[in-house]
Amino acid sequence: MTSNLERLREIRIVVLDVDGVLTDGSLVFTDKGELAKKFHVRDGLGIKLLQAAGIEVAILTGRTSGIVSYRADELGMTKVEQGKLKKLPTLRKMLEAAGLKPENCAYMGDDLPDLPCLRTVGFAATPWDGSSELDPYIHWRAPHEGGRGAVRDLAEKILQAQGRWEELIDKQFLSQE
Repeated sequence: MTSNLERLREIRIVVLDVDGVLTDGSLVFTDKGELAKKFHVRDGLGIKLLQAAGIEVAILTGRTSGIVSYRADELGMTKVEQGKLKKLPTLRKMLEAAGLKPENCAYMGDDLPDLPCLRTVGFAATPWDGSSELDPYIHWRAPHEGGRGAVRDLAEKILQAQGRWEELIDKQFLSQE
């Protein structure tokens, strides 16, 4: 049986759902359509640290939103798949295009539409407030809620398991002193 530490050491790509993972799951609408989504700055830093370590971060979501495209561009994310109600075929294409196997992928989702992906990847995660229906299929539940640092928690867990956390903190922040 493979331990979580062994699983985390194999991660080369992190794929994230949006609503309930990168956001708190709230959707704000006006009569003209979607108005806002709220993202947490710590999740953004976690994504940037993963990228600095050479780990790709991608978005795979069932909804389509210009706000998501804007946030992904801001973070330098090039793999963004929106409007994918059946996520697993898209996940498989993403991995194939990157030359990776499912065991090289961490996926964070929060609800039932994420089950096929969670059951396929090497490391399956959910935010603290992710659906309890996912429990039999996940390897780890983050200590923070979706949109409130859960992605940062995942980034730290991966980078620590790979022995990269201290090096990145030193290089990105402490070497500025």
